[in-house]
Amino acid sequence: MKKQTKVILVIGILLIIAVSFLYPRFGNQGGSGGSTSSGPSSGGPGGGGGQPLPVSVVKLQKEALSNQLQVSGTILPNEAVDLKPEISGLVRRINFKEGQYVTKGTPLVYLNDDELQAQFQRLQYTQKLFETQENRQKQLLAREAISQEEYDIVLNQFNTALSDIKLVEAQLQKTVIRAPFNGILGLRQISEGSVINSANVIVSIVNIDPIKIEFSIPERYSSQVSVGAPIFFSSESSAEEVQGRVYAFEPQIDAATRTIKLRAESPNKGGKFLPGMFVKIRFVLEVKEDALMVPAESVIPELSGYKVFVVGADGKAEQRMIEIGTRTDTHVQILSGLNEGDMVLTTGVMQVRQGMPIQPNQVN
Repeated sequence: MKKQTKVILVIGILLIIAVSFLYPRFGNQGGSGGSTSSGPSSGGPGGGGGQPLPVSVVKLQKEALSNQLQVSGTILPNEAVDLKPEISGLVRRINFKEGQYVTKGTPLVYLNDDELQAQFQRLQYTQKLFETQENRQKQLLAREAISQEEYDIVLNQFNTALSDIKLVEAQLQKTVIRAPFNGILGLRQISEGSVINSANVIVSIVNIDPIKIEFSIPERYSSQVSVGAPIFFSSESSAEEVQGRVYAFEPQIDAATRTIKLRAESPNKGGKFLPGMFVKIRFVLEVKEDALMVPAESVIPELSGYKVFVVGADGKAEQRMIEIGTRTDTHVQILSGLNEGDMVLTTGVMQVRQGMPIQPNQVN
């Protein structure tokens, strides 16, 4: 009896499982005969007869594109030097004030030249003596009263005296330290009465108009560097950009940093920029006047490249494969795949599909 009960229970369970498995199929078959609307909706994505998808579009136009880098740099003086004497001597007079602007050739420091002046005066007397002797011997030689050798000896003495005078004159010039170029003097390092030599710094002189801007860029841009290329820079104290131009660059790549060093020049009439300042630089590599640019949000990356959606001739979405070039903060350059005048989607790019009806709203 118990065995029959177990058999009946197992059969009942199997029937329940069979009915639950087959019931959905019967339900679907019955529903398919009553309605045809259970398939994909004609108004869904990819359909051809539903409501158009509202999208924003831009019309492609050629515009100027500046390929530029954002780098940092340092302000350098146009000229700068620490003034030192060429000879040792006692400082007799200081002829400048700290922070003074001086022009080239301005006497700044006078060293004691008493000994050199005495030598110079003695040589002048010697020169006059030998000059008189040379004139007399020349007249005697003309009358053949003396030999050529005797005249040559006196002439050599006269020329030697002239050379000695020039030597002392050169030494006298070194007792006056002059400004080598136009510039602003720094802080004085000596005092009157001190004895200085070639190791002592007298004062620094700096020319800051124009200024130089030194910076480096990655080696991959080295082929785009040219003399005369514009840069725009600003300091931490002011966000106003000032223009400069590249005037020289290193002819080799720094192997340690893989960069190339450049220098630009810019006027600095008001002395706004000082040597040693840190500046932010916008370096313009090249300018293309007829570039096609699209908003960055329009470009869709794929494994095979990049694509965008445009408004097709029938008013529906059309997919275009593109080749991109330079990127900016907000736009991407199109090298191929699009033409001027194309209407490119900027919104709805992730929902739209090929051939989908769209309702474009031009934003430019």
